[in-house]
Amino acid sequence: MDNYAILSIISLMIVFISSLFAIFLLTVKTKNKTSNRLIAAFLILVAIDISSFFYHRFIDMPLTLEMIRMDLPFFSSPVLYLFVLSVIYVDFKLKPKHLLHGIPFVINTLIVTPRFYLVNSEAKLSFLNNYLLTPESISTLIIGHIQVVAYIIAIFVVLKKSKKVMLENYSNATTAKHKWLFQLNVISSFIFIVSTSKTIFKFYNDDFQTINIARIIVVFLVLCFICWLILKALYDPGIFRGIDSKLLPVENMIAKNESVINLPDDKGIQDQIQQLKAHMIDKKPYLNPTLTIQNLADDLQLPVREVSILINHHLDQHFFDFVNEYRIQHAMDILKDLTKKQLTVLEILYEVGFNSKSSFNTSFKKYAGVTPTQYRKNNS
Repeated sequence: MDNYAILSIISLMIVFISSLFAIFLLTVKTKNKTSNRLIAAFLILVAIDISSFFYHRFIDMPLTLEMIRMDLPFFSSPVLYLFVLSVIYVDFKLKPKHLLHGIPFVINTLIVTPRFYLVNSEAKLSFLNNYLLTPESISTLIIGHIQVVAYIIAIFVVLKKSKKVMLENYSNATTAKHKWLFQLNVISSFIFIVSTSKTIFKFYNDDFQTINIARIIVVFLVLCFICWLILKALYDPGIFRGIDSKLLPVENMIAKNESVINLPDDKGIQDQIQQLKAHMIDKKPYLNPTLTIQNLADDLQLPVREVSILINHHLDQHFFDFVNEYRIQHAMDILKDLTKKQLTVLEILYEVGFNSKSSFNTSFKKYAGVTPTQYRKNNS
């Protein structure tokens, strides 16, 4: 079996698996319809792009459609970026302004229009046959690669900002899901780097067999990526807990209102800190596993902005860590209580407000220096 046959088989597998998964995402009943539609659109774009390695064996594509197919990858990075936003932010909605992400596609279309879309069929065929030698192909590569790099950076920035906001506002922040999206972007970046290397190699080497080997490596990586994506979806269908996109990091709040932020040794600030700590001990709001900074602010009858700055700025703790310290301390008291030896660690973590064993173990070891089981053994 020659290299091109292998390339065609792997590409056909990618198209089949991507299409099947996209159909599932578009038809399954779920609350995450926008996210599902966006990742399905991304998979369809990947399938259309990869199909170039085998589709001509079965159909004769009209020249205009072939050019459009070649330019469709301009939508892949924007769709992946919008997917990340839809997964992170619970209030995300597609809006007319998101059509601006199609500007690179429009620019590229305008560039090729004079020598392709406005000429006859014979000239179009000649243009496509010599496409790699045209200035238009160079501009397409430059615009496409700049676009991909820009979106990779944008996704990393969004993930960093949203993780910070989540830790500052939610007591059970699911940071593991941020790691999944981070991995998604890292893998996409790696495939992009390999693909770019293949493109550069193709310009400096005309050995057809070697180029096909490079293509096989790229499409195999894409196949692995699609399979990894499917496995992640199967193991974790509710892939993410969304946050409110209107929430800002505390540092942004302070920058906006520096004039009204009191110093840490201000008596008013100290009184509020004492009020906050007394409330945590007396009312035990941390026992609520879904506690948010908004809930706590409502209990204290203070603006959520003040409570956020109080904890995240003046106490120099994320809300997530601040609440979990009280949960861990409560758990330590239970683990030391000989009358509650019949309670399992799992029962204790739910009782003190955690909803994840891994999150409880990580927080407990960070605070106490040992695992919950070791702590119980040391204090029995």
